[in-house]
Amino acid sequence: MGSEDLKIETSDERRTLQIVLWLNILIAIGFFVTGWFGDSNALLANGLDNSSDAIVYGLSLLALTRSQIWKRNAARLSGGMLLVFAVGVAGDAIRRYFEGSEPLGLIMLAMAAIAGVVNLICLWLLKKIEKKDVNLRAATTFSFNDFISNGGIILAGVIVLWTGSNWPDLLVGLGVAAIAVYGGIDILRDAHADKHQSG
Repeated sequence: MGSEDLKIETSDERRTLQIVLWLNILIAIGFFVTGWFGDSNALLANGLDNSSDAIVYGLSLLALTRSQIWKRNAARLSGGMLLVFAVGVAGDAIRRYFEGSEPLGLIMLAMAAIAGVVNLICLWLLKKIEKKDVNLRAATTFSFNDFISNGGIILAGVIVLWTGSNWPDLLVGLGVAAIAVYGGIDILRDAHADKHQSG
């Protein structure tokens, strides 16, 4: 592959990451606003998740023209951030369990549906990139995790509407945290494997 081809490929990756970055920023804002007004741990959890995703996409943009070592370190930071995020979400779910909460099912359903469409768009854009480095693989993992989380929020929203209880919201919040732990560990493993493959 010539230098001109590399420039085109990097330009395409940069454009894709910029789009995905701004989509995640907008979705994170939407989750925070609806989570606050809807008194939902699951929505706030996804807001934090999308915020960390946006930071990761920003790091991935910086990593495009950097060395492989820099890329691996950026991926390690991404994985570590996911693990820290998971602890915060789990703590908030435990607090709400003892203090009580009244999540609004309709707001949960509406926001999760919108976010699900956006995450599908992000996945489609990222899948179009053929040769992914460790950061782009991390970005794809994040978007896939987000899509699964949105499905959980929709299910929880239905049960909240049906029962009037807050436990489905808290369970999904904990589920999002568990997915974040899995994704964080997966990214750290990928960065570790990438180091050995690169020699």
